[in-house]
Amino acid sequence: MLQKKIILPVLYVLAYLLTIYVVVQYLIYKPSQSGMVSAKLKDASFPYEIWKLFFYPHIVLGIVALLIGAFQLTKRSRKNLKLHKKLGRIYGYSILLNVLIAPYIALYATGGTSSTIAFLVLDIFWLGTTAIGIKHIKDKNVESHRTWMLRSYAITFVFVTFRLVLGIVQLSIHAPSSFTFPTAVYLSIALNLILTEMYLKKRSRNIIQSFEEGA
Repeated sequence: MLQKKIILPVLYVLAYLLTIYVVVQYLIYKPSQSGMVSAKLKDASFPYEIWKLFFYPHIVLGIVALLIGAFQLTKRSRKNLKLHKKLGRIYGYSILLNVLIAPYIALYATGGTSSTIAFLVLDIFWLGTTAIGIKHIKDKNVESHRTWMLRSYAITFVFVTFRLVLGIVQLSIHAPSSFTFPTAVYLSIALNLILTEMYLKKRSRNIIQSFEEGA
């Protein structure tokens, strides 16, 4: 219980800090003023104007999924089932639309082909975990739905973790972006899912222990 009281506020703080950063960096200022995007502009063949048409929906939908997903994890959300279902649909559609948009963004990912592959792998995990979670709630399997939506949000949270891990990798290893970017993506996926599985395993043990004590 204590861990949950700590984890959720941390998730909220990180999610909102990233949201503020994205809004300031990409919506108030121009994307071209960001370091990673300005580097792309050095390539004369980079289709900046078309890329922006995909990039803006990508970050907006990512923020929607990030913030709604954090709220959906709370007991407050689950107490209002009507609101929970509505927000759940928005969460699901924001991911579906983003997965359709993301491959184009991935084609121009910093780091080249290796980064493109890494981000496509991320999209597969994102779509897969979310789709399984949705299937379980349609089958009225609430517990499995919660489990898979936690995994889905773990992938959504890569939106945050990636930036933290990338900074650590770049400071630790003097390597080209073709190595640091995909490495940060894979490490972020692994870290988020491992922590989620540890939480799920502990929750399962607590449920079994409570059942045995009450038997």
